[in-house]
Amino acid sequence: MAAESQFHVLAVDDSLFDRKYIERLLQKSSCQVTTVDSGSKALEFLGLRQGIDSNDPNALSKSPVTHQVVEVNLIITDYCMPGMTGYDLLKKVKESSAFRDIPVVIMSSENVPARISRCLEEGAEEFFLKPVRLADLNKLKPHMMKTKLKNQKLEEIEKTSKVENGIVAAAVEPEIKDSTKVVIEILPLQQDLLLVEQEEQPSSTNNKRKSVEEGISTDRARPRFDGIATTV
Repeated sequence: MAAESQFHVLAVDDSLFDRKYIERLLQKSSCQVTTVDSGSKALEFLGLRQGIDSNDPNALSKSPVTHQVVEVNLIITDYCMPGMTGYDLLKKVKESSAFRDIPVVIMSSENVPARISRCLEEGAEEFFLKPVRLADLNKLKPHMMKTKLKNQKLEEIEKTSKVENGIVAAAVEPEIKDSTKVVIEILPLQQDLLLVEQEEQPSSTNNKRKSVEEGISTDRARPRFDGIATTV
């Protein structure tokens, strides 16, 4: 199976033996596996960490150094761990808007019904008793497939949005160019009209002056009327 088509699982356990054991089982299921030994390191891998400067020890903030760049399709974590338990890690993941959709599975060597119910109510997909079997992990594939398909759909939507934005920008650009051409074509026409008006103005003035001079010229023959005499 190609690397890009594998499911990526983040396995969390403070026991080295249990980490190696769950890693081998997941690899047999054709999964890519990342292992960490604590809940805090799991949050760091995801790009989250406990607020160091905050008075609230449960506060989360984006880590400026570490950031999860590899897609995670499932988190499987031990329940009993020092510092941050598997239940605490589950809550942190479900409180994050970026990672709340990642399926979380809890493992434990202790069969405590109240503990199991609390984890399932908080959003855990499964609660497995150790030692985990290969048949147990096969139950997780539908959960991982759902997450992977959702991520692929989001990527397709983003690509479609980018393509549409590119088409809109290309469609608007010719309109701007055309309007520029119209302005360029109108300007010479206005200049030609001004030149014509300037040429016509002297000609019109000369014609008016000629008409006035002809009206007052003494050489012009006066009309003669019968029965009318002019006395000087």
